[in-house]
Amino acid sequence: MKTTEIRELATAEIREKIELEKDALVKMLLNHAVSPLDNPMKIRYTRRNIARLNTELSKRQTEGK
Repeated sequence: MKTTEIRELATAEIREKIELEKDALVKMLLNHAVSPLDNPMKIRYTRRNIARLNTELSKRQTEGK
């Protein structure tokens, strides 16, 4: 997900996406521990996507204060 796409989302949608991405990351990590994933770069992409979402959320919170 690109930064421009994240900026267009509402705050509630960002929080929802964070939860979905975290769940997906946990599942990927567990599956990767049992048997290697086809594309282990998905783990890195998901982690960075969570960080992008958290950054936008914190940016909105600081602007709101």
